Amino acid sequence: MKNWKKYAFASASVVALAASLAACGNLSGNNKKAADSGSGEKPVIKMYQIGDKPDNLDELLENANKIIEEKVGAKLDIQYLGWGDYGKKMSVITSSGENYDIAFADNYIVNAQKGAYADLTELYKKEGAELYKALDPAYIKGNTVNGKIYAVPVAANVASSQNFAFNGTLLAKYGIDISGVNSYETLEPVLKQIKEKAPDVVPFAVTKNFIPSENFDYPVANGLPFVIDLEGDTTKIVNRYDVPRFKEHLKTLHKFYEAGYIPKDVATSDTSFDLQQDTWFVREETVGPADYGNSLLSRVANKDIQIKPFTNFIKKNQTTQVANFVISNNSKNKEKSMEVLNLLNTNPELLNGLVYGPEGKNWEKIPGKENRVRVLEGYKGNTHMGGWNTGNNWILYINENVTDQQIEDSKKQLAEAKESPALGFIFNTDSVKSEISAITNTMQQFDTAINTGTVDPDKAIPELMEKLKSEGAYQKVLDEMQKQYDEFLKSKKS
Repeated sequence: MKNWKKYAFASASVVALAASLAACGNLSGNNKKAADSGSGEKPVIKMYQIGDKPDNLDELLENANKIIEEKVGAKLDIQYLGWGDYGKKMSVITSSGENYDIAFADNYIVNAQKGAYADLTELYKKEGAELYKALDPAYIKGNTVNGKIYAVPVAANVASSQNFAFNGTLLAKYGIDISGVNSYETLEPVLKQIKEKAPDVVPFAVTKNFIPSENFDYPVANGLPFVIDLEGDTTKIVNRYDVPRFKEHLKTLHKFYEAGYIPKDVATSDTSFDLQQDTWFVREETVGPADYGNSLLSRVANKDIQIKPFTNFIKKNQTTQVANFVISNNSKNKEKSMEVLNLLNTNPELLNGLVYGPEGKNWEKIPGKENRVRVLEGYKGNTHMGGWNTGNNWILYINENVTDQQIEDSKKQLAEAKESPALGFIFNTDSVKSEISAITNTMQQFDTAINTGTVDPDKAIPELMEKLKSEGAYQKVLDEMQKQYDEFLKSKKS
């Protein structure tokens, strides 16, 4: 599952991308030391994590460190940075050369190319060997930069699709039929119904970092307009605003905005929509095999959530980079950090204690059913970590609401998932850093209003493109990207 916070982080990352490209901070500095084992004491591994700190973080870490100390002789200290601040703060931390150990990756490709992250290629052969064996090969393809791998990806939804997620409580209450929904355009009739029947509910829960979903692969952060159209010529990189069906989606979203189906202040508001509340009717979620259909969303929401997929199920660079952990190149504990990451992704007791929370309070095992659990009253609220950005989802216990059919469907999905032709294509930005920064600055002036439906795309897109093309940077980046992509495709054939 990818909720709005993950979605917002991914789409907003282009802001930090530009800052990272422009920064010339000292990546080999040592302004702030993480704990090391020079004193003979067990090292404390400092990890930066994205999101809201669990209310019971001390308890979660106390339980986790009992296992970590016993297994690898270290302790883990997790420091959370908020959703909205993560990219900016990690950019400062990276540029300053701070000596942290592990972090949830921010602008993975760019920072790997800059030398901010440790090369894990050799560490995977020893300290991370067990973890490496459990990874789908697509994760390695999608995270290999110039022949080296710098990431420990969280094994979960290596392939996924975009889905409309409907509030089941409101569907039942107002008797709304969603059987015909399979696109933004077919969403309109049900939005009209909920607007009429429940005027206080937000029909379509769109936030300011929203970007309409399509069968695209993005060579760089999706805040930039460059895409590979997986329904078109997959050998070409194009501008998403030139793809007719994407422009049609934008027109539809503008109609939604004009009709009051999307919040009027969407382009400027930081309002979020809690999955557990009934303030919204439909939202967009990324769903993959590790989510077991609608079961994970329903569990987190504490109510029925109905999903309707509207993009293809495929392995892409974005799906392999959704949740990457990296080790700082300045870390004094690289080997021990990899041992901790290896344990997080291979030890069920450790991972489930973090993702479900304390056993007996948040959840309990179901007698006679291997790896099946029941969530308890304590699971509600911010008393556990997210599965998507903590560790290997395939060693998580399965909640009792997951049916045997959903498990079989997930296995089938994963086995049949196809790879994007661009999987493994990593754009080297070295020769166009300033141009990407210029494009980013221009995009920030237009894209939020365009993508959220706030403005008429027939008027705004020509204005955006005129400004982009007049600056010269746009064509230079596009040409360089196409050149590198051509070389990538050629290398795949040889």
